[in-house]
Amino acid sequence: MGGRGPAPQTPAGLDRLRVPVSLWALPPVVVLALVFLYPLALVVQQSLTPENGGGAFDAYASVFASQSFREALGTTVWLAVGATAGCLVLGFALALVIAFVPFPGARAVARFIDVFLSFPSFLITLALLFLYGTVGMANGLVTGLTGAAEGPFHFLTTPWGVLLAEITYFTPFVMRPLLAAFSQLDTAQLEVAAGLGARPARIVRQVILPEALPALAAGGSLVLVMCLNEFGIVLFTGAKDVTTLPMLIYGKAILESDYPAACVVAVVNIAISVGLFGLYRVVGKRAGA
Repeated sequence: MGGRGPAPQTPAGLDRLRVPVSLWALPPVVVLALVFLYPLALVVQQSLTPENGGGAFDAYASVFASQSFREALGTTVWLAVGATAGCLVLGFALALVIAFVPFPGARAVARFIDVFLSFPSFLITLALLFLYGTVGMANGLVTGLTGAAEGPFHFLTTPWGVLLAEITYFTPFVMRPLLAAFSQLDTAQLEVAAGLGARPARIVRQVILPEALPALAAGGSLVLVMCLNEFGIVLFTGAKDVTTLPMLIYGKAILESDYPAACVVAVVNIAISVGLFGLYRVVGKRAGA
């Protein structure tokens, strides 16, 4: 008579299988603690444990007072900031061309950018060495034409070579969020602006750029974090006079066996990176990334 049937009965055994939510969170927390937090705690502990005795912060005072640390910190910051600025300018220009200038193969180029993001950084450095290295193609062409003993290109072993390699490698990390932002841009705004007589430069400045600012901020923040921690590019360029914080950690730990000093530099590097990553996350959320 229209009544509902009997409610389904839950087997008695299933009630016993119900696990509190806190227990479900336990396995990933344990894995995170063992894989990341425990090694990080060891690094911090080692930085506070001088080998020859003394106070807990003696290693920090010694490292902060050293000229090598200050130079490495300055080199790391200016390379990261310079590479980020270069990536923002070049990435914005290239993304504009790919998104708004129709040419054959534009979609293939956009897809290649996604593939490029998976490449290790040392591959780009090796490619630049083949082109502009001491025995690279450019120097070989010049020596072959002029008969000179050596070519004129030696900038790869300087800070400018490292900067060029980082800009070359990290520019796609700026282009990717920009292309995503441009794909959501209402083309009617561009058509209206063009119909009102606005020149392309004005359209870019007043219509496209405001829409691209969140993506630029997110991509730039990510590139800045990655440049601060870049090790392979500096190592493979062979720039012996370029010492960044990761290179200083390598030198202290591997070459000098000064583990407390290496851990101090590592703690500083981690603190800077975590702070900038937090900034990246905030900017990324506002950008919708």
